Amino acid sequence: MNKKNYFVKSLNKIYLSINNLLKKNLNKLNFNNFSKIARSNNFFFIFVALIILFVSYLSIPNIYTKAKIHTELKKQLLEKFNLNFKFSQNLNYKFLPRPHFTNEETIILNDQNEISKIKNLKIYVSLKNLFSLKNIKVNNVILEDANINLNNQNYDFFLELLKADFKNNSFEIRDSNVFFKTEDDEVLFINKIINMKYFYDFKNLNNIVVSKNEIFNIPYQLELFVDRTKKKIFSELSLNLLKLKIENELDYSRNIKNGSTHLTIKQNKSKASYIINKNSLIFNLFDKVNSPNFLYKVNINFNPFYSKLQGSTKEIDLSTLFNSNALLAELLKSEILNNINLNFNLDINANKFKKYQGFDDIFLNFKIKEGLIDIDNTKFNWKDYAKFKILDSLIHVKNSELVLDGKLEIIIKDSQEIYKTLLTPKNYRTEIEKIELNFNYNFDQKILKLNDIRVDNVINKNVGNILKNLIVRSDKLQNKIYFKNMVNKAIKSYAG
Repeated sequence: MNKKNYFVKSLNKIYLSINNLLKKNLNKLNFNNFSKIARSNNFFFIFVALIILFVSYLSIPNIYTKAKIHTELKKQLLEKFNLNFKFSQNLNYKFLPRPHFTNEETIILNDQNEISKIKNLKIYVSLKNLFSLKNIKVNNVILEDANINLNNQNYDFFLELLKADFKNNSFEIRDSNVFFKTEDDEVLFINKIINMKYFYDFKNLNNIVVSKNEIFNIPYQLELFVDRTKKKIFSELSLNLLKLKIENELDYSRNIKNGSTHLTIKQNKSKASYIINKNSLIFNLFDKVNSPNFLYKVNINFNPFYSKLQGSTKEIDLSTLFNSNALLAELLKSEILNNINLNFNLDINANKFKKYQGFDDIFLNFKIKEGLIDIDNTKFNWKDYAKFKILDSLIHVKNSELVLDGKLEIIIKDSQEIYKTLLTPKNYRTEIEKIELNFNYNFDQKILKLNDIRVDNVINKNVGNILKNLIVRSDKLQNKIYFKNMVNKAIKSYAG
């Protein structure tokens, strides 16, 4: 007989005999005779023997060959989570604080392609049935310091995990990174997982995943569960920093998936409906069905990756887009959008700018193409007095600050009305038809630098020196007075 099998069977017999003996005598014990037994030497030796026996029982997995342990654990992980794990040779067993196996540099494969590399893997097993390797049951799995690579072939990795049976199991990911990549293996962006846990919610009878994450240095929380009966996925995403909450419902019963989303930003609420198929995502975003204040339509193509957003709104708030602390500004500063494989186009028509009276008929054209970001062909009017157009622009990061360089073309439709608004003295009111200039705006310092100012195709150095640096003030009234004074000073210099 194999010595290992003999040892296990002997230990099992001892365990069962002591267990039966305890069952027979425990019911006979009361407090008085228990205290007498506790003071006896026999109790001490029995107590020590039980501890030794229990530790011996917990140590049984150490006698199994690593090859057999590898095979059994891989089999159970594949059956429970549909994940193909590839262990390194140093698979170790520990029974404190509870029985588990550890492995370093583990790999998860999908059709022989590497999805994830895990620095530390822990596989916790049930206390029951340690006498037989085949009867050992995996309970909990923890991935620590993992790098998970997702693309358009395996983008549903986390959703597929929800299909597993978590009634007697849990699955955790800690201190890990998710790399979203293109087909050419270029990284689009990175999501940091602080802690993610899959488990079964016995109250609502559903698998659920709760996750704390960070993307572009912005922390957020995600809670998601699947209703298998209705074939729907429900999720709730919260970004406390932005005071944003997104509740989502996705119907996956057909190949073309439909979904709806409710967004709450501070006290403002909006809705979105979307359609997902294999190669694209289309969604419409609006605040209300009848007479919406804004309506956006987004088309995202996955292969090759391209996104276009078209929309209309009654007013556009530039501070929510390009303020130094805004989400878009943070994304631009991270330079993760400067990716040659990322193509994005944003076209928004708006009636007016929020906080800036008189400006109307706005067309914002924001583009990302081949690693370059610009707002070329962005247009807006100032009442019926002037038309503005931005050309040859580039948004970039310089010394860790967000900067916009470009050319501004101003067509003057009614110069006399402009002079009236600026309260320019009548003797300086010369007719002007066109102004062209190059500009540089620092979003962090709120400084606007103007140069090469051409008035009706003639460069005036005095005007350029006066309007060289304009500081955008935080106080609206102060900014208005400051701007009028600077422009009138330049007009006087131009008129001589």
